[in-house]
Amino acid sequence: MKAAVAMLAIACSAFAQDTRKVVEPVVPPACTVLKAKIGRGGMSLAPEDENKLDTARIQAALDACPAGRAVVLERSKPRTDAFLSGPLYLRRGVTLVVARGAYLFASRNPRDYDLQPGVCGTISKTGHGCKALINGDGVSGARVMGDGVIDGRGGETMLGQNISWWNLADMARTGAGGQNNFRILALHNCDNFTLYRITLMNSPNFHVATDGGSGFTAWGVRIWSPERARNTDGIDPGNSSNITITHCYIHTGDDNVALKAGGHVSHVTVAHNHFYTGHGMSIGSETYGGADAIRVTDLSIDGADNGLRIKSNITRGGLVRDVVYDDVCIRDTEHPILMDSNYSAGYSQHNDRPPVFRDILLRNVCVEGAGKVTLEGLDQAHRLGIAFDNVWFDDPSAIHGSAKYADIKIGPGAFNLKLTGSWVTVSGSGGPSVKNACTDKFVPFPMP
Repeated sequence: MKAAVAMLAIACSAFAQDTRKVVEPVVPPACTVLKAKIGRGGMSLAPEDENKLDTARIQAALDACPAGRAVVLERSKPRTDAFLSGPLYLRRGVTLVVARGAYLFASRNPRDYDLQPGVCGTISKTGHGCKALINGDGVSGARVMGDGVIDGRGGETMLGQNISWWNLADMARTGAGGQNNFRILALHNCDNFTLYRITLMNSPNFHVATDGGSGFTAWGVRIWSPERARNTDGIDPGNSSNITITHCYIHTGDDNVALKAGGHVSHVTVAHNHFYTGHGMSIGSETYGGADAIRVTDLSIDGADNGLRIKSNITRGGLVRDVVYDDVCIRDTEHPILMDSNYSAGYSQHNDRPPVFRDILLRNVCVEGAGKVTLEGLDQAHRLGIAFDNVWFDDPSAIHGSAKYADIKIGPGAFNLKLTGSWVTVSGSGGPSVKNACTDKFVPFPMP
């Protein structure tokens, strides 16, 4: 096992753009073990248990735990396996472990998450009025680990209301305002954070969102929400560097992974992952901070809306460059390749932030099924620069292509899709076809 991990580390290092030497994390020894006092009824809680919060005792244990140790949540017996909590706050160097067989459920009371009185669980002009379930602010070396489950309960009715968090998100879609839904995990300027083996489910909003910091690792994480649950992104690292996302399984109603570049994002490794429903492997839509040195390898995308996507627009654009997608298998995905300089979401008062995507390489990519390929730069001055090396479509006649303001390079490997469009140049012809082997790439989502 140690030899296998060492070989994996060598393989990752040879490809990686994360400048750290990332190896499989280890769960630290416990400082405190907390036992569950309530149990699940199916996959939720009994009504009489909805006010039995464990927030205070979990937080007290985190506050008292020394760096390098862990607070462990364990079931006390097979049917006493649940914890119920409102917002928790991570501490420097301390790990929160949800052990196998234990469930950490989010409170359904919006008042527990209010940033301002009465705002969470409502629609307001700006949204973003909730604390997260698990919060980190400027703490280095914090970790969330374990083989248990953290469930945000986004599809369950909020206490005191007759709608769920996801219903609220759908209502906000109509233009009524911004949803005030909490996230499972939100980190601000947290260096060297690790997420390991945990299952995250049913977040009312993003499952994992980071802002700032250097050093983020997600290893062996499972994330699940329904296909139609709005804004339930899987992992969204933002404005940071040295990011590794590996051996993860992500099934969501929005971006599986989205690199948010409102500030500079660089040195990113996304390797050995499986994506299911969702909006794919995304960069953007904020790119005005710039994004570069990004490597995506050994990825399967199965049944998603989008596959490989870079998205931005004139209100939030910037330079995205030095991005390589290698060894990617995409199946039954509506937009397998989507380079979109006119992404409609997120307009602001700015209209002077043109997006530029260049030095984008797709290599050893296979697309199975019908769909649309979109390759669009913004205008003549802000063109898309993209290359295809051994990119193969099983049925090119079932693929609709759209291109404009694009410089497309083909080779040295084959590319079997003919693309034309306004203000498009194509150079190279590619060599003989060598289809990327997708055998055993597509695997079922491993539900807990």
